[in-house]
Amino acid sequence: MPAIIFSFGIIILIIILLILFFTFVPVGLWITAFFSGVSISLSTLVGMRLRRVRPGHIVNPMIKATKAGLSLDISSLEAHYLAGGNVDTLVDALIAAQRADIPLDFERAAAIDLAGRDVLEAVQVSVNPKVIQTPNISAVAQDGIEVVVKAKVTVRANIARLVGGAGEDTIVARVGEGIVTTVGSSENYKGVLEDPDNISKMVLEKGLDSGTAYEILSIDIADVDVARNIGARLQTDQAEADKRIAEAKASERRAMAMAREQEMRAAVVEAEAQVPLALAEALKSGNLGALDYYKLRNMESDTAMRESISYGAKKKAEKRKDD
Repeated sequence: MPAIIFSFGIIILIIILLILFFTFVPVGLWITAFFSGVSISLSTLVGMRLRRVRPGHIVNPMIKATKAGLSLDISSLEAHYLAGGNVDTLVDALIAAQRADIPLDFERAAAIDLAGRDVLEAVQVSVNPKVIQTPNISAVAQDGIEVVVKAKVTVRANIARLVGGAGEDTIVARVGEGIVTTVGSSENYKGVLEDPDNISKMVLEKGLDSGTAYEILSIDIADVDVARNIGARLQTDQAEADKRIAEAKASERRAMAMAREQEMRAAVVEAEAQVPLALAEALKSGNLGALDYYKLRNMESDTAMRESISYGAKKKAEKRKDD
């Protein structure tokens, strides 16, 4: 009985050890690599496990690269994986570049991948150019008419400038700046509508893809619409501002004239107040007689009557004119 228990324990222990061995050592992956022509030892696979690297993420791309005729070092792939790169995408990009006869070595592809760019997409865009559509770009010609332009920019990825090169946003911004400058140099908006290709030619001549990760192949004007008359609006605003300034100055002059009139009236009232005093002084000193005083009063009454008659006649004439 004890011998049976001992044998049964040995069998269980062997089974557990075999399970741990096949779990820790990817024998199946080693067999697949061996028959795929990839030379890799079991110790290397065990080392990957110890370094917390999933062997399948290294071996499977290595098999793919070997079948495609690429000569890659498995240590380099593992180092790229440990650095946070995508090994599978990297190998796919290298295979695509080889098929398209694009010069792309492992080190540059790894640098592009670690820089945060999709290296496979970059190769695909290098083979099949990409179209970037700009938003509506507002520009004003020299005659003051605003036009709204929408363009389509065809670009191809520049593998050599993917690391450190500017992206799509820079391309769109530079194209927009070039369109605004080109339209602004046109004498009138009709010239822009008649020959939109002229905008494309002038913008392309500016070398807008300098320092970017793309090479601009063409700029096509998709749509040109006439918007507002900015020049007329500015002139209207300027005229309104000038009008307000003139009204303010006129109000200032009117206020000064009224103040001056009030001053003159005050001076007249003050002078009139001195007349009775002067008459009294003349009567007292004997320089003015009673007869002279009465003549003066008659003259004042006659003058007042004449002014009243004249004012009434003036009013009647104005009324007849209005009728």
